Amino acid sequence: MLNFIFWDPAREMFSFNLPFLERPILWYGFFFALGFLLGYFLLVYLLKRFVPSKIAKDLAERALVYGVIGVIVGARLGDVLFYQDWHTLRLHPWTILQPWQGGLASHGGALGLVIAFAFFFKKEKARLPDLSFLGFLDFICLPAAIIGGFIRIGNFFNQEILGTPTTLPIGIVFGHPADGSLPLARHPVQLYEASFYFLLALIFFIRKKDLGTKRQGRTLGLFLTLVFGFRFLIEYVKTEQSVLMGTQDLLTMGQILSVPFFLAGLFLLYKTKKAR
Repeated sequence: MLNFIFWDPAREMFSFNLPFLERPILWYGFFFALGFLLGYFLLVYLLKRFVPSKIAKDLAERALVYGVIGVIVGARLGDVLFYQDWHTLRLHPWTILQPWQGGLASHGGALGLVIAFAFFFKKEKARLPDLSFLGFLDFICLPAAIIGGFIRIGNFFNQEILGTPTTLPIGIVFGHPADGSLPLARHPVQLYEASFYFLLALIFFIRKKDLGTKRQGRTLGLFLTLVFGFRFLIEYVKTEQSVLMGTQDLLTMGQILSVPFFLAGLFLLYKTKKAR
């Protein structure tokens, strides 16, 4: 007889709602915020090697604001464009401003983060004279890996981004899957991804001496190649998240969106290989 883990925690951290908002604090929101908080401290730590401590803290605080806005806006728009039913959105456009009615897409969040940091870097370039924009993004890879890991843990608590059914003993039965499907034993893809991102964070921490060198952009290239190469592969044990895709399609929406990021990573690795 197969034994699986049954997982059905409350999505809310507390039984009461926040004043005025009349919404509870969700575990997802907690891990989302925790990831960004740890990312902030890591960015301060990394920047201190290149700029005075006071400037590092100020830059990290400003980057945190840009980053949060970029991720949320980009992730929400990405979900709307690539995962939601456009007809429904046309009839109820206000739901675009309600991510709890749909969701957040990581590919859109990644693009939103890059765009937000482009504005940030243009404004703060004078205080980072030895870094190119790609060099600055190298510093973001370690915090981004930590943030991605905690967000996936939040998805695990939310019982969303589900894996395909499995008979392996590592399967987890979600009591109340977010998509309303039957409680079947599934691959815990949220934990697969979280573990991978935390492992990447460790690798980038070990490689932190590469930051700010002549090969600026190489860490970013490695990050994009590994993250989105893994994202492409993990989709094979994920259920399709996009209503725009059919069950018989060769690739999932997540795989299609991962390809440009993966190729960009390969290009950066090739380009920076020549810089010695």
